[in-house]
Amino acid sequence: MHGNVREWVEDCWNDSYEGAPLDGSAWLSGECPRSVTRGGSWYFSPSYMRSAHRFGISSGLRRDEIGFRVARTLAP
Repeated sequence: MHGNVREWVEDCWNDSYEGAPLDGSAWLSGECPRSVTRGGSWYFSPSYMRSAHRFGISSGLRRDEIGFRVARTLAP
């Protein structure tokens, strides 16, 4: 899915991972007016095409290279 759009995630922006939840849950404290997007998009150079690359941007920003992934848990 890399290269389609940068992906919005639930985390609030933090400058580093120091103090991040260890269980993989969303980080809901920090600079919450800025949300995290991960990965790259068609708009950026290939060096940004990795899920570890993240940006902190205004939660109200809307652009055509930012999106989100729809997922659901399937019952067995």
